[in-house]
Amino acid sequence: MRLIWRVATVAEVRVETATANTLVLDVPGWPGHTAGQHLDLRLTAENGYTAQRSYSLASQPREGRLELTVQRVPDGEVSGYLVGEARPGDQLEVRGPIGGYFTWRREDRAPVLLVAGGSGIVPLMSMVRTRAAAAVPDASQPAAPAPFRLVYSTRSPGTAIYAAELARRATEGDGFEVCYAYTRETPPDWPRPPGRLDAGQLAEAAWPVPRSPSCFVCGPTAFVEAVADLLVAQGYPADRIRTERFGPTG
Repeated sequence: MRLIWRVATVAEVRVETATANTLVLDVPGWPGHTAGQHLDLRLTAENGYTAQRSYSLASQPREGRLELTVQRVPDGEVSGYLVGEARPGDQLEVRGPIGGYFTWRREDRAPVLLVAGGSGIVPLMSMVRTRAAAAVPDASQPAAPAPFRLVYSTRSPGTAIYAAELARRATEGDGFEVCYAYTRETPPDWPRPPGRLDAGQLAEAAWPVPRSPSCFVCGPTAFVEAVADLLVAQGYPADRIRTERFGPTG
């Protein structure tokens, strides 16, 4: 399918952390997407200058409306605008959805392990929300969603995106679990000192290898490579591990 640029209007801006906002966009003609996909976003200045970036989709698939969560990066001209200046009514352009490898569909019944580093939580949150929607039975879907476990590595409690929503979903008792790894600062009385996600913590939080979970890992390149290596070393087949890497763009 040929991708075209569509005009998107900012319907809502939600503050997630001190450096990350969610933009809710109304996009007439948007065909919907699969959890884990991304899009291209283009800004055009009054003088005709354009800047284009790719962003993961945070929302569950639906037509016409979508959500992006953007982390501001130092000196980022696009992320700086989206996090610091974008307001309801502003317009921009989007093109997508893009990508078919790093995706999860509600028809998949295998257990799922999600491992996020920093803002790598964004496409994984689309999967979490899609799973939650699958818990509502209809004529074509079973009532019980696939069991999910999320391991979220973040610097501190204050940098965790979607923290309140994740906490709420983890208490619903429908097979969704979340475990945090804090690299710089922990909550009071946290049982582990701050540090990088290691083999022991990953093994403790992950599904047993014999259950053949689908594994999705997203975050900075070094984080993704380290986690993928740990999973392979713990016996997970490489073909069950899907990765998505990102880095700042100038």
